[in-house]
Amino acid sequence: MATGRFILLHDPEGSELWDGTFRIVTYIRAQLDAEMGNDTLLGSVAWTWLVEALDIHKAMYRNAGGTATRILSESFGTLAGQQDAIDIELRASWTPDNAQVQAHLEAWSDMVCTFAGLPPLPEGVASLPNRRRN
Repeated sequence: MATGRFILLHDPEGSELWDGTFRIVTYIRAQLDAEMGNDTLLGSVAWTWLVEALDIHKAMYRNAGGTATRILSESFGTLAGQQDAIDIELRASWTPDNAQVQAHLEAWSDMVCTFAGLPPLPEGVASLPNRRRN
């Protein structure tokens, strides 16, 4: 399971720090199994998922930066019966090369799926819409 946020910022006057008029800020958090959560390369892998998703969707960007954080949760007292949990958080931002941000949103959506353990759909495969049954 994963959760996330995609925030698009806009400053019509531009920002020297952003090197543009738009900035994308993202947050993704997912719970991991112990084996993956204890991998010393986890932070690098999380960052690679971001870069690869942007590249796959041809979402051109610059000035990317971020942090990957591993979180170990241990419960005590009345919560002592709960299992320990390991989560990964990726907080990242980047400047899109133009105002067309659809590819960036699609890349972020794929990242959330990757963090949740769901592989992206292969090229040429379309997902079926959910149908409500009465």
